[in-house]
Amino acid sequence: MPKNNNREKFTRLRAEYPFLAYDGFDYQYSDKGLRVQFHFSLSDKYVFHPTMMIPAKDFFIPGNINDAFLENILFQIGMVESISYWKAACPQKLIVRGRSLTPEQIDWWQKLYNKGLGEFLYLNSITVKPEDFVRIECEPGRTFQPFSLQLGNMAIVPVGGGKDSVVTLEILGNDNGNIPLIVNPRDASKGTVMKMGLYYDSIFEVHRTIDPVLLELNAKGFLNGHTPFSALLAFVSVLAAGLSGKKYIALSNESSANESTVKGSEINHQYSKSVEFEEDMRHYVSHFITPDIEYFSFLRPLNELQIASLFSGFPKYFDVFKSCNVGSKTDSWCGNCAKCLFTYVILSPFISQEKLASVFGKNLLTDAELWPMLRQLSGMTVTKPFDCIGTIDEVNAALIMTLELIPENSLPEILRLYRDSEMYSRYRNFDTRALLHAFNENHFLPAEFEALLRSKIHA
Repeated sequence: MPKNNNREKFTRLRAEYPFLAYDGFDYQYSDKGLRVQFHFSLSDKYVFHPTMMIPAKDFFIPGNINDAFLENILFQIGMVESISYWKAACPQKLIVRGRSLTPEQIDWWQKLYNKGLGEFLYLNSITVKPEDFVRIECEPGRTFQPFSLQLGNMAIVPVGGGKDSVVTLEILGNDNGNIPLIVNPRDASKGTVMKMGLYYDSIFEVHRTIDPVLLELNAKGFLNGHTPFSALLAFVSVLAAGLSGKKYIALSNESSANESTVKGSEINHQYSKSVEFEEDMRHYVSHFITPDIEYFSFLRPLNELQIASLFSGFPKYFDVFKSCNVGSKTDSWCGNCAKCLFTYVILSPFISQEKLASVFGKNLLTDAELWPMLRQLSGMTVTKPFDCIGTIDEVNAALIMTLELIPENSLPEILRLYRDSEMYSRYRNFDTRALLHAFNENHFLPAEFEALLRSKIHA
């Protein structure tokens, strides 16, 4: 992804728009569900009112639907939503009105702003000291206390429609009260849960809107870029766990998400999927929202190669899973982006080229125009693609394994180019078995979940 030199624009917009105000939110709960509207003001010149709608379901726990819990968690969701509107002009101050945050909470949110917008800063060529990036100030208002909830020993499982959440859903099963969570349902995410035998009444769904005024500002040339969506998903999943009475939130973020996107830096497209954020989130939830919910990633001990291997054992999902951002609106694989190429490569050691070509619409390894992108994925360049992809080791391991499966006279163009590269020489004797049998101990899985996952890896 090319960089834009927006340093001058950054300085100018910060001077013209010195603050973003988080003016609170309104919500109503009825037999139709929960409706929420958040309120932000960019220096009293532009106002934003994004919304969230959660249809009511029979599995909601009436005792957990109370103002104490809802006002707390909805406030936190609004804090994450503020990032999308703040980044349009990057004002020096975020002013929180009507609620008070502790100094520890302010530090927590400022860290999320700084690290969650690392890619945004890098691609806009903006250099600013963390302490100068954004200052959060609270006008006098209410503080929140942790709240006790009625919960059972089941899990909320966020589902995006890709291979990772399929693996989590399949291993955890759906016959013990686990519930999929889908934000802005699309065919891939709905198709995933339907392939499991689940239907509308068994899904916790969230419909989120972006205020069109923000899109108008983007069109006018205000600053734009990546925001930590997974942080929003984290707080929404806490709301989902509370309303549905689930003790656990089982995400599907793997150990690979911890690798930086830019070599020698902490800039990580997947920061809010990293174990660092996961640890911070667990602390925030237990200290400031509720001590009763456990937030963790079920796949954290695994790498992308292991997840691809497990996913290959669930062929009924091959024709419905999607994780291409470019093709998300049409629910398709575009076949030309880094996410498509990475997914194709990581699955190639485990699923036939013929089947993959039918899933993606073509054999991506025969498309020579994707070679520059493969160079990025395999570590031949300073930056990896800014997308949710695996580590350099995993990509090279998958390529080496795929080379061993295809006869010399049938090698696709990209594999020929890779075989002649320095990276192939470096990885040709790489211990792929070590990756396939790894279990990263830097995780937060409860004991029963860890035992279950280990049994699948060593099966």
